[in-house]
Amino acid sequence: MVALIGPRQCGKTTLARQILPLNHANYFDLEDPVVTGLMENPMTALEGLRGLVVVDEAQRAPRLFPVLRVLADRPGNPATFLILGSASPELSRQSAESLAGRVEIIEMQGFDMGETGTGQADLLWQRGGFPRAFLAANDADSIDWRKNFIRTFLDRDLGALGFGMLPAVMGRFWTMLAHYHAQVWNGSEIAASMGIAPNTARAYLDALEQTFMIRRLLPWQANLGKRLVKTPKIYFRDSGIFHALSGIRSPADLLTHPKLGASWEGFALEEILRSHQPDDAYFYAVHSACELDLLMFLHGRKVGVEFKRADAPTLTRSMQTALADLELDELWVVYPGQRSYPLGNKISVRPLAECIAPGG
Repeated sequence: MVALIGPRQCGKTTLARQILPLNHANYFDLEDPVVTGLMENPMTALEGLRGLVVVDEAQRAPRLFPVLRVLADRPGNPATFLILGSASPELSRQSAESLAGRVEIIEMQGFDMGETGTGQADLLWQRGGFPRAFLAANDADSIDWRKNFIRTFLDRDLGALGFGMLPAVMGRFWTMLAHYHAQVWNGSEIAASMGIAPNTARAYLDALEQTFMIRRLLPWQANLGKRLVKTPKIYFRDSGIFHALSGIRSPADLLTHPKLGASWEGFALEEILRSHQPDDAYFYAVHSACELDLLMFLHGRKVGVEFKRADAPTLTRSMQTALADLELDELWVVYPGQRSYPLGNKISVRPLAECIAPGG
């Protein structure tokens, strides 16, 4: 059994329909009212099927998961199951409880540089990876799609996924969160600005994280005898959504926006994490001292990453301190240029395109 999860409109259904057509008897789209009725009795609907069975928007049928556990345990495995779902509390809970040990969970996002090609990197950064936003005929169509996506997400999707939050309040929170992109989370400050409790702000952040809109990057904690930052950093997982919420409509707007550097850092961080799939990922920061944007554990090695939107990054004391404090195997200084060059022992400047290339 495989669960393919990710945000709405990222291409999960399109991918599944290339494997099994929508009109196939083994394809169940739970946004179809007729199929929803069938799934009122999931054992009756599924137990006689053979081969691949696809269940789209599986979180809409809570009764389904205990039945899938029984079907997956049958001798000979007469059927295999592909479950598609946008994240929700129910889907996460049921996968962990009912399907533990029986399901592989694969997270899917929109396009990345490995799919679009490095020559399209600037367009991907500007528009984001949602297929319809990236493939739009022009910038105006792309921003219109993203704004409609945000509106639909707030008005319909959050409720359908089990998050009982007022769309208007969540919209304000999401927009305000854009100011904290690539920064340390300050829930008390946001809560005070919105006139809500800090616990409520944390619940809103949890909802955006569970629906793949936000990445919460945890700080690395080690007993180094230093005063470490212990609060997570917040990143928008899709640069196009961040730009839409920040009022960035075009490349010219982006290049003159005060969050230009933070925007590129978030885009590059997502590309590297998706490309390398590290065992663990953190950031590292010491109060009033050094900071490292990303610490990855890759196959037993510790790799540090600094993101610099500059023409020719140079060596800094912070880089040297992080290299020594964390005992890094190497430190990459990632930038949008074209040339690699060394900065010092175990420290090198690397183009983003090189870092996400196969074997990068």
